[in-house]
Amino acid sequence: MTEYDFELKFTLPSPDAEPEQFVNALYEAGCDDATVGLGLQGRVALSFTREATSAQEAVASAIADVTKAIPGAKLIEATPDYVGITDIAGFVGCSRQNIRKILIDNSLAPTPVHSGTTVIWHLANVLDWLKSKGSFKIEDRLIEMSFATMKVNVEKEVASVKRVARNSAASTPIKLKAAKYQQQTSKQVLA
Repeated sequence: MTEYDFELKFTLPSPDAEPEQFVNALYEAGCDDATVGLGLQGRVALSFTREATSAQEAVASAIADVTKAIPGAKLIEATPDYVGITDIAGFVGCSRQNIRKILIDNSLAPTPVHSGTTVIWHLANVLDWLKSKGSFKIEDRLIEMSFATMKVNVEKEVASVKRVARNSAASTPIKLKAAKYQQQTSKQVLA
C-alpha cells in the first residue's frame, strides 16, 4: 500500500448548510485520513493522505466515503490537477520564471486547458512532458496522482456536458481530432 496526498472539494446538498454538521459523519464514513476544511458555507474541502494500492483507488474510495457521509454532495474538483505556472514551479522545485520560459516559449509544451491572463494546465500532462525531457526529477507517484485527479475532473465535466446536451435543443455532437491525441497522451501517462 502507498500513501497518496490529494484534495477533494464539494458543494453541500443545501447552499445554506453549515459544513460543521457533517464532520462526525465524514469521520464515521472513513474520512479519518483527511483534514476537513470548513471555510465556506455550503462547501467542504478535504485534504487526504490515503493508503491504497493505486492513486485511482485512493481518490475513488475517498469520493465514495464523502458521498456516503453527505448524500447529495457534489464534487467541485479533485486536486492536484488544474495548475498555473507558480503551482508547477512548486511541484518541480524551480523558479516560476524558469517554468514560464519552458512552457510558454516551447511550441512542444503541453497545450493549456485555459490560455488568457492566467494560463492553466492539467498537472499530469505537464509533469509527464517535463519528465520525458529529462529536465526534472519527478516522482512517479505524483504523476500517477495528478493523472487520477485529472481523470476524475474530466469525467465530471463530460457528465456535465452530456447533461446540458440532453436538455438543449442544440445538442449536435462536436467531433475533434484532438480527442485521439488526448487519449494517447493519457495512455502514455499510465505506461
